[in-house]
Amino acid sequence: MKKILLLGSTGSIGLSTLDIIRSMPDQFQITGLSVNNNIDRLEEQIKEFKPNSVVVTNEREAEQLRKRIGPLCEVLTGNNGLVEITRQEEYDILLSAIVGFAGLRPTIEAIKRKKRIALANKETLVVAGELIVNLCTEYQAELIPVDSEHSAIFQCLKGEDSNSINKLILTASGGPFLNKSRQELENISIEEALNHPNWKMGNKITIDSATMMNKGLEVIEAFWLFNLPKNKIEVVIHPQSIIHSMVEFIDGSLKAQLSTPDMRLPILYALSYPERYNYNGVSTDFKKIGQLTFFEPNFNKFECLKLAYDAIDEGGTAPCILNAANEIAVEKFLSGKIKFLKIPELIKEALHKIETEKHFNLDSLIKCDFATRELLNNKYS
Repeated sequence: MKKILLLGSTGSIGLSTLDIIRSMPDQFQITGLSVNNNIDRLEEQIKEFKPNSVVVTNEREAEQLRKRIGPLCEVLTGNNGLVEITRQEEYDILLSAIVGFAGLRPTIEAIKRKKRIALANKETLVVAGELIVNLCTEYQAELIPVDSEHSAIFQCLKGEDSNSINKLILTASGGPFLNKSRQELENISIEEALNHPNWKMGNKITIDSATMMNKGLEVIEAFWLFNLPKNKIEVVIHPQSIIHSMVEFIDGSLKAQLSTPDMRLPILYALSYPERYNYNGVSTDFKKIGQLTFFEPNFNKFECLKLAYDAIDEGGTAPCILNAANEIAVEKFLSGKIKFLKIPELIKEALHKIETEKHFNLDSLIKCDFATRELLNNKYS
């Protein structure tokens, strides 16, 4: 029985995780959950999964939940609550499905406790990849990727010599605007940007997919996860989202991991690794799929992807600035304050105006993140 601490239990990754745990009660047990403010869904989860403690980052909603559930479990609050639950709760695996910079500090706490980290919070590695990798080595903590692309590469590399890798190939659906010109993106609506053809995800990640920043962040993640230079990390558009990623080896052979696009599969692999558990929740019928197609990404149309590659070259705190600026830009777009094509413009502005530090620690990352958000929030309030 593996004990799971799930941060972000009401998002798409969190709900898929709970669906797996619900179907495998002899394998997994929930000991802690967290949400931002969806206490109605969290209350249902508390009654079903009976965690020891939960976190509600919105303090007003946390107080409401305490009144509703009484002594059923402990309710912690705020971002400090996320750190506290990872520091004090009993668990074997932290599944971090929080979106954004908030996932960094609890991940560090779990690493220091030598726990397995099933990482769905890509910002943790984007912002602090060097720090996280070094901490995992120091504390002998496992870091297992949950993103479908990185899970695919992780599976393809099992049993392989790292010296035999020629390149990693991250696949991207191309999002809803694959066949639109840059000019057609001028007046894209929020509803159009949220209409992803293959995946059901939260709003922020769905917009990242539409701009292809999602893939850019994944390139930075892969850079740290698999210890390869950026020129060995390639992105290819694959609209069907059946091949989740590939590895090309020095002899010309390729390995790919394929399945119907369903996040339950990489989640389950991160929880069950190194075993594979019998699971009947997902199947793939190639007769119905018909064909698999591939295209080169357009870096002029999807400028965010290029900005991510550039941030790797810049190094230091540049990816932290990139991530914070993107979070604010997406937030501004979703609230109707900027147009879709303004998203990369805000990111470039932040990268230009915020000074990059080559050497950093957690405190300097927090300051860098704050400065970036303050710059863009003040200008685009």
